[in-house]
Amino acid sequence: IPQLQRNRKVSIYLPKGYGKTSKRYPVLYMQDGQNLFDEFISGYGEWGVDESLDSLIKKGKTACIVVAIDNGPKRLNEYNPFYFEKAGEGEGDLYVRFLVETLKPFIDKKYKTLPGKENTMIAGSSMGGLISYYAMLKYSNVFGKAGIFSPAFWTSEGIKQMTDSLGKNVKGKLFFYMGALEGGTYVEDMLEISEALGDVSTATLYVAIDADGKHNEKAWSKWFIEF
Repeated sequence: IPQLQRNRKVSIYLPKGYGKTSKRYPVLYMQDGQNLFDEFISGYGEWGVDESLDSLIKKGKTACIVVAIDNGPKRLNEYNPFYFEKAGEGEGDLYVRFLVETLKPFIDKKYKTLPGKENTMIAGSSMGGLISYYAMLKYSNVFGKAGIFSPAFWTSEGIKQMTDSLGKNVKGKLFFYMGALEGGTYVEDMLEISEALGDVSTATLYVAIDADGKHNEKAWSKWFIEF
């Protein structure tokens, strides 16, 4: 990550048959890569992204490449574009610049991708949901779709004002999820932001609140398939 002078592991999911075709694929960029594919390296369980996509592709859904970026010790800073009292100055703007200026060009050069915004997606949960939403706002010309799972909007005071000012540029599709058992204020925060975006944007918004949903990988795995 040259923008932050750090190194980070990136894992790539390639759909079955990738090496036997000239077909090009959409790309999904996901945060907290340790928790997506392998329970062994995850501290909290896994999303099961690979198994979910394998099963969806078998049912005829469009295949995609997944680029999973591990988090690091400064996760709270990297995934927040604004100052947060618990962690200090946000580094989210530099982190998203890494995705847009460094990682995406590398992926598009090395893999058989469909590089346009309509085929470029971003997703994450909690702080990862916050930074994925920020990326959609800041780089609406790069990302066309986003999965915003249990977003930690409460850590980011500036995100509402940013939605009001930049939301009009967002014309893609956004999937918002929150579990009702995560807490009423968190649900309210997500609804405030999604409604603010809906007021200024022509984007398609899908908002899901699971009455039994909690703030964990099990819930995000369940709703990842819907996303």
